[in-house]
Amino acid sequence: MEPSDYLKAVDSYGNTMYRIARSYCRCHADAEDIVQSVFEKLLMAKVEFRDEQHLKKWLIRVTVNEAKNLCASFWKRNMVSWENTQTSQAYDFSYPEQSDLYDAVQKLPIKYRSVVHLYYYEDYSIKEIADILKLRETTVQTQMMRARKKLKEILKEDWQDE
Repeated sequence: MEPSDYLKAVDSYGNTMYRIARSYCRCHADAEDIVQSVFEKLLMAKVEFRDEQHLKKWLIRVTVNEAKNLCASFWKRNMVSWENTQTSQAYDFSYPEQSDLYDAVQKLPIKYRSVVHLYYYEDYSIKEIADILKLRETTVQTQMMRARKKLKEILKEDWQDE
């Protein structure tokens, strides 16, 4: 990969990868580490990318894999975090309702949170999400349906608590 192409990829997709990593691990520092690791892999990769879309999907797939590996690691499972950050800091919301919805999405289990994030925040289609996550389209559709149901329950509870 040419240095100019590499720098363009960092500029173009760094924020997207950070948001996806943050969605998985819910930690700013871990998300930054994941993005750095993915860009190291890109630098070392001997992959010929057909086009920008192929590169973007490859980066997202590797980001998801790195995030899953980190979340499954012994160290991460047994770590007590001292960081007390608010998850909505990663996005600038125009309306408080958007922040509440994002916080509700962050409460979802990872398998639902990832498809919701890719669908609503990254604007991928069901088919594209299935390709990226290496799932069947029907699985993604089912996870979206279940995620929406859980979101409805979460938001209903939050509404009733006020």
